[in-house]
Amino acid sequence: MVESPQKKIRVAVVIPKFGLVGGAEQFAKELSVRIADNPRYEINVFANRWLESVDRMRFHRVPIISFPRSLTTVSFARFAEIEIEKQGPFDIVHTHDRVFKADLFTMHGVPHEFWVREVRKKRMSLFDRATDFVERKLISSGQCFSYAVVSDLVKEKLIEHYPLIEVDKIRVIHPGVDIGRFKRAEKSARDAVRSGFGIRGTDILILFVSMNFELKGLDLLLESLGRLKTKQPGKKFKLLVVGKGNSRAYGRRAEELGVGQDVVFAGVIESLKMPQIYAASDIFSMLSKFDTFGMAALEAMAASLPVLVSSMVGARDLVAQGHNGYVVSRDASPDEVCEKLNLMSENLGQMAENAFRTAQGHSWQKAADETEKIYREFLDTKKPD
Repeated sequence: MVESPQKKIRVAVVIPKFGLVGGAEQFAKELSVRIADNPRYEINVFANRWLESVDRMRFHRVPIISFPRSLTTVSFARFAEIEIEKQGPFDIVHTHDRVFKADLFTMHGVPHEFWVREVRKKRMSLFDRATDFVERKLISSGQCFSYAVVSDLVKEKLIEHYPLIEVDKIRVIHPGVDIGRFKRAEKSARDAVRSGFGIRGTDILILFVSMNFELKGLDLLLESLGRLKTKQPGKKFKLLVVGKGNSRAYGRRAEELGVGQDVVFAGVIESLKMPQIYAASDIFSMLSKFDTFGMAALEAMAASLPVLVSSMVGARDLVAQGHNGYVVSRDASPDEVCEKLNLMSENLGQMAENAFRTAQGHSWQKAADETEKIYREFLDTKKPD
């Protein structure tokens, strides 16, 4: 007698933009393609946009009403709900964004109201209120079996904002990183990048990457660089600023602090070239006022860079003080940051090796395995006694 094939577990993965530029979009893709490798699962992606289809996954387009902007989140949530019902039934609904109901909610950010009021320091617009409404509807429904968050920082803010959530339902699943992509390049490649920016091989190069200079703490880093020049005159520290921001204003500030010649503004660099930028650097700094995780910090570790982050960066979870970097308080002084940067410069070799080993323990496959474990736990609750 021939055994019938095992019934596939049907999973609906929900996110407006699948695999496009952005932390959540890439996170959703990296997890989904790996879980789809398991023949037990049939992965169905419900999205408005995606760059490319994956053979072993099914894609379903979800409309979005983008004007007025206040309807964006609400319309996606409702149309996703309709399309999932149309294509269902599904054993698991896993959303990476705010929708009206799901079994697993992977939170890539903090509660929306907290983000607007406490981080952006803004009033709630009509769009914000609509987004908050959908989020509260999802969480208050009681349907979510689990909440997967990207850092302890997000977990803290989720509990503060929604104290009725059972803490046991919250799992921290850190993003992964492609070690092979960021692994330290050959010295010749490192020297070539440095030469292009006018940085000598003996300079201690601090890397700063951001599309928001103010939020990521460039002002504090510049002041700290000024302190380093005064307190450590025998060492040549340089700062490479990559990204988009008011370069003129920060350039003037660097001049005022006496480090104008030590700061290079590289502008926006395409993603494909970033591994070379990391490889040319010695230390990575992210002194953000708030960052739910901070993928650049993990990428830097994969490139063997010890990292200096603020306590408001989610990637602090990966940092062991004095081992692979340092965590400083959100209100750290320039002198404190200066001290930590100098300590890192004195032990670069060992800290670089430790940073790389840390990154090795955070693969995308590990994140996918932890997510699939939640799937199995949820399915077990649905089995008849």
